[in-house]
Amino acid sequence: MNTFGKLFRISIFGESHGECVGIIIDGCPAGLPLTLADLTEDISRRSSGAKGTTPRNEPDVPEIKSGVFEDYTTGAPLTILFDNINTRSRDYTKLRETPRPGHADFTAMKKYGGFEDYRGGGHFSGRLTLGLVAAGVVAKKLISPVVVTATLREAGGITDIEAAIEAAVTKRDSIGGIIECTVSGVPIGLGEPFFDSVESLISHMMFAIPAVKGVEFGSGFAGAQMWGRENNDMLISTDGKTSTNHSGGINGGITNGNDLVFRIAVKPTSSTHQKQNTINMVTGEMVDLEIEGRHDTCIALRVPVIVEAATALVLADLMMQEGIIGRRYTN
Repeated sequence: MNTFGKLFRISIFGESHGECVGIIIDGCPAGLPLTLADLTEDISRRSSGAKGTTPRNEPDVPEIKSGVFEDYTTGAPLTILFDNINTRSRDYTKLRETPRPGHADFTAMKKYGGFEDYRGGGHFSGRLTLGLVAAGVVAKKLISPVVVTATLREAGGITDIEAAIEAAVTKRDSIGGIIECTVSGVPIGLGEPFFDSVESLISHMMFAIPAVKGVEFGSGFAGAQMWGRENNDMLISTDGKTSTNHSGGINGGITNGNDLVFRIAVKPTSSTHQKQNTINMVTGEMVDLEIEGRHDTCIALRVPVIVEAATALVLADLMMQEGIIGRRYTN
């Protein structure tokens, strides 16, 4: 439920307004250099502060509680946590009766019988992606020289990101976005046909990121409009390089040595300052809902580094399964 991976396994924990959020990594090889300073850059990329992001300003200072000794991983489970400091839980009290459209308020209430922590979205919150980013730093170090890069390509349906954010802030509504991820230096042969295909595993992790509603690889849905000869990638060398990359670097669920390329669709943030309608769970009547609290105008602004982390976690596990990464780190 909260665990992913076979040999390089992660377990996520925490709630948005609980004491802390964090991640446990089991299977991290011994001997990997790791300090708190290594985590700083990617954590700051995920942080709020830019226009269009949430006013909730958390320090996001990581604490490595286990699995590191004298700046090297020990081979024991690695635990990294982050305290929640800047919470304002009173904003969510009324949501017990009036679930927010687009959120997990209703489904969580029904599934867990009202025992769930509803503050800030609880365990469903994007706040928990902080742990994924931290684990992603470890995974990126392990898979080097493989490089994972994700970029926000469009927001609100246009490629001018700044203009899209400005329009959304003015309208006091939220927008989504499209993020493209490219992985270079991928070894040939990662993944298995069918259930453990590279597409299956990456998609599994992408949909674990809150607000992600679609994934496509290579030419994706556009490929359905091409002729077969046009969409096929012609081999041009014995090492598997192709003249085009409509397959996104994957054939038969297995990496082919070309860049791994995919895109994800991030929906508009469900919380918006626009008045919405919902149902009062006590009276059964339709009511107006004006959401308080602090929310991102465009959550997609902060998602690229999370996509990189999630992708690196999948690749680290696959590379361990192929024996490319061992029980002891060797650079």
